[in-house]
Amino acid sequence: MAMKDRLIIFDTTLRDGEQSPGASMTLEEKVRIAKALERLKVDVIEAGFPIASPGDFAAVKAVSEAVTDSTVCGLARATNVDIERAGEAVRGANRSRIHTFIATSRIHMEKKLRMSPEEVLAQAVKAVKLARQFTDDVEFSAEDACRSDIDFLCRITEAVIEAGAGTVNLPDTVGYIVPNQIADIVSQIRHRVPNVDRAVLSAHCHNDLGLAVANSLAAVMAGARQVECTINGLGERAGNAALEEIVMAVRTRHDVFDCDTGIETTEILNCSRLVSTITGFPVQPNKAIVGANAFAHESGIHQDGVLKERETYEIMRAQDVGWHSNRMVLGKHSGRNAFRSRLESLGIAFEREEELNEAFARFKDLADKKHDIFDEDLQTIVSEAAVSSGSELYKLVALRVCSETGETPTAKVTLSINDQESTAEAAGSGPVDACFKAVEALVKSGAELLLYSVNAITSGTDSQGEVTVRLERDGRIVNGQGADTDIIIASTKAYLHALNRLLLPSQRQHPQMGELV
Repeated sequence: MAMKDRLIIFDTTLRDGEQSPGASMTLEEKVRIAKALERLKVDVIEAGFPIASPGDFAAVKAVSEAVTDSTVCGLARATNVDIERAGEAVRGANRSRIHTFIATSRIHMEKKLRMSPEEVLAQAVKAVKLARQFTDDVEFSAEDACRSDIDFLCRITEAVIEAGAGTVNLPDTVGYIVPNQIADIVSQIRHRVPNVDRAVLSAHCHNDLGLAVANSLAAVMAGARQVECTINGLGERAGNAALEEIVMAVRTRHDVFDCDTGIETTEILNCSRLVSTITGFPVQPNKAIVGANAFAHESGIHQDGVLKERETYEIMRAQDVGWHSNRMVLGKHSGRNAFRSRLESLGIAFEREEELNEAFARFKDLADKKHDIFDEDLQTIVSEAAVSSGSELYKLVALRVCSETGETPTAKVTLSINDQESTAEAAGSGPVDACFKAVEALVKSGAELLLYSVNAITSGTDSQGEVTVRLERDGRIVNGQGADTDIIIASTKAYLHALNRLLLPSQRQHPQMGELV
């Protein structure tokens, strides 16, 4: 990288990625992901939006204290209360950043903010100056920059840099722009703003038209030196630019890009799987870089070519992003030390011995059902142990299902509800439907099932099935996950997990909601 610029990778999985409906993470889960991002050598981790809720504040604070190498960032609207809260949340970070934003497009200023351009500019400058009182590293985002007037965008960029912003972000907030247009915006900012050399220009692109990665790379080619992205492209609506695609595009096409990242690419796959497991958003098989088929060759012509020379059909090595690395496979004869050692290599540590014991017991139980235990299984075991260690109103005690050709499936479910056992039976169009109806006969949640998804954690008929259930009630959306070698049991676990999460009062506020104060 000696002759190339450094491309800063700003990961917003914990903030913008979490805005996906049902993708909310617990504090412990956020810390686990943050540590994985640190092993990935992400430059900046946007840990959350501290003013949104006490939970978000606590998560940003916890990530700030857990992470050593990466910069930890908190998001704040251009208001005193937001910035002060963000400053307090990231105070304990080894390296901290405050990321403040205000909208700059005509439609946002007129319809949402009801502010004039001059008022917006003054508010932006005031916010940056206040943020500098908490940290030397301040980022300013011109929300909806790609639909903003270019003259005003140049003015506000110059003003916030003069006020002390070290990074200026030009977001495609609604995923509207195309590559040549964002390249032109970045180029104009670089050539028209006299003090632009004092700041890093950043791109933050959404994927509504499937162009988030293309737009981000176009911005980089035009001179942007920070990209804001998420693991697996996670994010609200159609998602954000995928970190793994940005990084590997720049790394693979070093003949095109005059910059490179400091990312430890061999950690990409582990990070992808961790985020997928925690959020319950499975990675599609044909997803670039991290999909199960990303390096698979079925065509005879392709197989023949790869056998003769890998580069005939592979533009990068699978091992470079974490595939087919040497992994210690655990089994039922593996001991506690081997189990603990493997978890530590995955960045998973337990604060209390009881937590390790719970996870180890689940590991042994799974090892009795399948021969080999892989990293993906371990991630799931730890996630399930974390779920069970929390307060659960509903717990599965027993399940009996009858499914026979030509007959209506039935299910008998016994739950522990506030430590009291109750049983119900129900019939359904299938065994899973019957189980869900039996559960509802007991809990009467009134929730609507929005999504039911099944994914095999590993290969083989003894693989654990990982089920994601998405429920909605009174406008609140939650995901639940369950895993088991028996897919019916996994489905019931996932449904109960979602119900338990649905009972927790929602304290989150969308970062774009609320009036400026």
